[in-house]
Amino acid sequence: MKKLIIAAATAISTFCGALTADTSRVVVVSHGQPQDPFWSVVKNGVDEAAKEANVKVEYRSPDSFDMVKMAQIIDAAIATKPDGLVVSIPDKDALAESIKKAVNNGIPVISMNSGADTYKQLGVKLHVGQSEYLAGKGAGERMRQNGVKKGLCVNHEQGNAGLDQRCDGFVEGMGGNAAILAVSTDPTEVRNALLAYLNKNRDVEGILTLGPIGADPTIAAIEQAGAAGKVKIGTFDLSPAILKAIKKGSMDFAIDQQQYLQGYLPVIFLSQYTKYGVLPNGEVQTGPGFVTQENAGQVVELSKKGIR
Repeated sequence: MKKLIIAAATAISTFCGALTADTSRVVVVSHGQPQDPFWSVVKNGVDEAAKEANVKVEYRSPDSFDMVKMAQIIDAAIATKPDGLVVSIPDKDALAESIKKAVNNGIPVISMNSGADTYKQLGVKLHVGQSEYLAGKGAGERMRQNGVKKGLCVNHEQGNAGLDQRCDGFVEGMGGNAAILAVSTDPTEVRNALLAYLNKNRDVEGILTLGPIGADPTIAAIEQAGAAGKVKIGTFDLSPAILKAIKKGSMDFAIDQQQYLQGYLPVIFLSQYTKYGVLPNGEVQTGPGFVTQENAGQVVELSKKGIR
């Protein structure tokens, strides 16, 4: 009997060891925090992919937009020798050394969200996201078609390459008739800065914000400036509050880059790459798409669930 118990324990130990060996580990490092309305959806995608693919995933990010800390987090992740690494690349120069270190150590790297124009230079295998410049340009063109002659792009993270590209694209889409206002991520500061700008620039007819962080205080500033209904508002990304504003008509459109997929797909891809050595080729585009008053109702429930 004792021999049987020992044999059974050995078999169980061997089986569990095999399971552990088959379960790959992926580290996701983003410049955005999970509590942010946008990045919480990204993390939901990461978590769902981890469950479906039976992958152990660690999500890490700096406490604020800090490229020095983000590079340190990537370096720390490399030291743990993960089977795969997912990174956002908001600043190539600041993160290049760390990302190349991962590549040189044989760790497959996929970029998400930001980095579409730089990932190949760093040896990253694949990018999952949208063209930020073209998305911003599309927003500018849409506003021009709606009669906006003077626009403003509100950038809550100046220096973030992806957000800078959105504003640059918007200015081009507006035919050059748009300015860029740099603000912080604090909603009160955004509202106050925008209110001061609108009081000095009464000819602004359209405002583009770059995410939920900027959208809500922008609506408040426009109302406080007495410009509600006179200034068109567009934003990047979705949240329940943004969808409510679009349905109500206080916001004209939102650009949906389907960030859930930006978290979900890289984990799935790395799982398959670890098992079979297969990956899509080039970029996987998750956006842009426009959500307007006509179709906002279709995505409200999914947004409440943290998927859209």
